[in-house]
Amino acid sequence: MKLLWLLVLGYGAACQTVSVSAHRITDTPILSPQSSWMSLGVFNAAATKLHRKTVLLFRAQDEQHTSRIGYAESSDGLHFIVRPDPVLSPEAEYEKNGGVEDPRLREIDGTYYLTYTGYNQHDAQLCLATSKDLIHWDRRGVILPAYKGTWNEQWTKSGAIVPKKIAGKWWMYYLGTRKDADGESRDYMGLAQSDDLLHWQDATNEPVLPRRPNSFDSRVMEPGVVFLTKHGILLIYNGANERLVYGPGWVLFDRDHPDLLLARSENAFVLPTLPWEKVGNVPNVIFIEGAIGIPPNLVAYYGAADKYIGAMQIKIFVH
Repeated sequence: MKLLWLLVLGYGAACQTVSVSAHRITDTPILSPQSSWMSLGVFNAAATKLHRKTVLLFRAQDEQHTSRIGYAESSDGLHFIVRPDPVLSPEAEYEKNGGVEDPRLREIDGTYYLTYTGYNQHDAQLCLATSKDLIHWDRRGVILPAYKGTWNEQWTKSGAIVPKKIAGKWWMYYLGTRKDADGESRDYMGLAQSDDLLHWQDATNEPVLPRRPNSFDSRVMEPGVVFLTKHGILLIYNGANERLVYGPGWVLFDRDHPDLLLARSENAFVLPTLPWEKVGNVPNVIFIEGAIGIPPNLVAYYGAADKYIGAMQIKIFVH
């Protein structure tokens, strides 16, 4: 099990110090491919607590590369029982032949809001479903369409909703893609707002994280899990460099102004090193979409090489 430390001084209106430690709870996956609809990969899980059990809503792929959302629960957070059938399968036109992918989960006033990617082998678009029990889901449609928005030019994905209203509105960090001046398309983090959690629109004219060439996140800046702390909006996000090595970092936004960047990690706080993190359906990937707990103490569940799910303990302090 690896232990890594990261200490970064913030910048901007309110200088913050953030320290992170992370270590893998186990050196082997906690979930791996199984038969049928889970045969190719089991990865990229949202996480929550329900009736004292840890619940994962994870992406699973079959041999035809069709994605579905599966349900697994555990009494100890490590040994999971997988529900025999997926809880969300591709049915809508914007999901058919590709699938439903990469969920993020937020519970608000007894309703679960599941943001996910609908992929029809042509377009990937950020979609929403709601539930009262995590098993039966009502589709709410595409909430940020591809090829539209104030700055996005291509696909949309990965909606991480802030837990509470700020300035009378709901806020969500998401991923969009645009072409840079060098002609390369790269994935940026955007910010959307809503009055009702169902209808969303861009809140800014530009992405909320600027690109840093030669950094761990120079190619991809994809939202993972978001927390509202007294120091600001803390977001664990997934970065990838130009060689497409994926590892998580963090970013801190102002508590009252979700577009105002306060501090940002200089490096990923963990990178793929174990064989099953480096070799799989997509090599060299650690990808966090779900975590249990509140800062500073978290248990995060991560996709590894787009094939497995691992678990790590994270301690993250904002001073």
